[in-house]
Amino acid sequence: MRRARLPSMQLWSVGALAWGLAMALSFLLSIHVFGRATGSHDIGLTAIYAAGGVIGWLVALPLVCFSGDGRRSAKIFAAWFLLLGLATIGATAGLFALQYRMFYAHWHAPFPSRIWVYQFVFTSASALYQFAVLGLRHFLPTAFLILLVLAILMARRNR
Repeated sequence: MRRARLPSMQLWSVGALAWGLAMALSFLLSIHVFGRATGSHDIGLTAIYAAGGVIGWLVALPLVCFSGDGRRSAKIFAAWFLLLGLATIGATAGLFALQYRMFYAHWHAPFPSRIWVYQFVFTSASALYQFAVLGLRHFLPTAFLILLVLAILMARRNR
């Protein structure tokens, strides 16, 4: 069994920054070009999408390198496409849920109580549902196309 090669520091840092900027760009294009207005929170949401992209890259990169090492181009493509896409969506949804929870926190019961647990669970579930309904559309079509091109380029690079 071959050992997975660790990615270079340049791929970690430049890739995370570039992917975060690409996700922020995807959000901005979605609201300005495609007319999916969000209201007065555009700057904060742009930061959430950018941070979700950075975290998604940092989570997905070692997984992609581990799962795609020494494999054919098709498997490397699939690893990049699926793992980076899911990690980015998951990180962005998680950050959205944290921000949502922070907004409603001062109306919730004190921390160690049973009611606080219910409020935390249902507030987080509501945030994730809201992101699934309203937030995922900001990844389409721009982020999807960027992800597709990136996966193709990385699969060709590893041939």
